[in-house]
Amino acid sequence: MPIHSWRDSWRTLSFAAFLTAAFVSPALADDWETCAKGAGDEAIAACTRAIKSGTYNGKTLALAYSNRGVEWRAKGDLARAIADYDEAIKADPQQPAAYNNRGIAYAAAADYEKAIADYDKAIELNPTYASALNNRGLAYFNNGQKERAIADYDAAIKIEPDAVRLNNRGNAYASRAQYDRAIQDFDAAVNLDARYAIAVYNRGNAHFARGDADRAIASYDQALALNPKYEDALVNRGVAHEKKGALDRAIADYDEAIKLEPKDAVAYNNRGNALLKKGDYDRAIADYDRAIKLDNKYVAAYFSRAIAHEGKKRFDEAIADYGQVTRLQPQNAAAWNSRCWTRAIFGRLQEALGDCNEALNLKPDYVNALDSRGFVLLRMGRHAEAITDYDAALQIEPNKVSSLYGRGMAKRRKGDYSSGNIDIAAAKGIKPTVTAEFSRYGLLPPPTEAVRSDFPTGGPAFGRSRKPD
Repeated sequence: MPIHSWRDSWRTLSFAAFLTAAFVSPALADDWETCAKGAGDEAIAACTRAIKSGTYNGKTLALAYSNRGVEWRAKGDLARAIADYDEAIKADPQQPAAYNNRGIAYAAAADYEKAIADYDKAIELNPTYASALNNRGLAYFNNGQKERAIADYDAAIKIEPDAVRLNNRGNAYASRAQYDRAIQDFDAAVNLDARYAIAVYNRGNAHFARGDADRAIASYDQALALNPKYEDALVNRGVAHEKKGALDRAIADYDEAIKLEPKDAVAYNNRGNALLKKGDYDRAIADYDRAIKLDNKYVAAYFSRAIAHEGKKRFDEAIADYGQVTRLQPQNAAAWNSRCWTRAIFGRLQEALGDCNEALNLKPDYVNALDSRGFVLLRMGRHAEAITDYDAALQIEPNKVSSLYGRGMAKRRKGDYSSGNIDIAAAKGIKPTVTAEFSRYGLLPPPTEAVRSDFPTGGPAFGRSRKPD
């Protein structure tokens, strides 16, 4: 959960501008000061009175509009903020700060193309405008243009080194999986501002992404020392503890995160995952329920809840949850495969076959789906087709136990005992419990060898016989 920082909008009304304006009454002078230095509703009201006074035009009027726009944006009223920046630009088209501020408002509304256009204009008017360069970098980043984002951060940092800009560039490098380079920027940001918890936290994310859970935890610890209510750091430290197998410590972090933010669906989902790993299916399901109540499109929570339902042998509920995943993400091959497998062990073979086919349509070399479909076909008695799927799976993953064992059973059922026994022996050599697992799926172990006639040549021909599997 990386955090990216916007450079704040600049308050652009200066007293130099005020002093160059025509003489004004003391009351209006007070409004100017409040508009310039105040905040919230009070500043908005003062800027409004100054604007409506009719005393100002040109650059001075533009500054009043721009400052009021900053306050509207701070209140979350982006439409009014943009309208004020429009007026500021009309009054003074050469004011870079107004374009920069309008760009911030457009970016907050996720209209990155318009934001970039405004930053372009601000930088055209002031090529050394480091804040506008940083903000354009963020807009490029959020628009998926990572290289251009890094180029803008480079330019901004060269003009004015700053912890926020270094942090932002670090996030851009991390998004390209250049984690070592990202960590350099996060370290540099922290060196400039030792209390910058966001950069410390993002450094933890980069360490975790490169597989170093211990250093990630150390960074999350440091971020939480700086900000004990840093909920994202608690959640991600929980993930790192879970990665190390420290499930109780992970759960404790998720507990604290939920206390700080009871509406964080991710924290509930993650705690559910840790409980699932501990085999506490009921509590895990309760957490997934909460996560889904908070976000009814939370795919990961549906998927994990399905697994927990399977653990409780609630196959109908598991199938329903996998169905929610395929509805929300029709291209999710893993969900189609999982529902195929669950339906197969539940005996709903024709439906299972359709799910496996869909998984393989989406991902033809999906080894787990090939294995699952082989199992379905085996249970349907379509042994030659099952062998074909198991062959394909084993081409991709030669030591896949379930495919070796399933292929061995399919071969034996076709009468190829010698080759079937070789596959089964290989599967058991890798995983001695495989026979018991297949028995739980409703497939009893085959006999170890064919039963042959004891009559001499020329006697009655009984041929091969075998006990039912």
